[in-house]
Amino acid sequence: MIIEERIGDVIVEIINVERASVKEAEELKAKLIDAIDDGYKKIIIDLSECDFVDSSFLGVLVNSLKKVVKLEGDLKLVGFRPAVRAMFELTRLFRVFESFSNLQEAVKSYTH
Repeated sequence: MIIEERIGDVIVEIINVERASVKEAEELKAKLIDAIDDGYKKIIIDLSECDFVDSSFLGVLVNSLKKVVKLEGDLKLVGFRPAVRAMFELTRLFRVFESFSNLQEAVKSYTH
């Protein structure tokens, strides 16, 4: 289940499952397409509830980042648990995404 919140002009997608795989990837992709189409260019994905993300989920994150960067926006991540952090390090995606330890820091980063 993915919970969507809006904080000013920032959209936050909270991945509220322990394992984010194909089903969650499709749900996130649809939500992000809608958000970007609605004009949101500041996106935060909150992974603090996730213990696992699979390659399809990572693919949606990468493709969504590419799409929003073309529109002069950004997609940032927050709340890595150890296993998810290890996956991002293994795939070297930690170099691609800006990440934060908490949501407040991530939202604040968009105001600078």
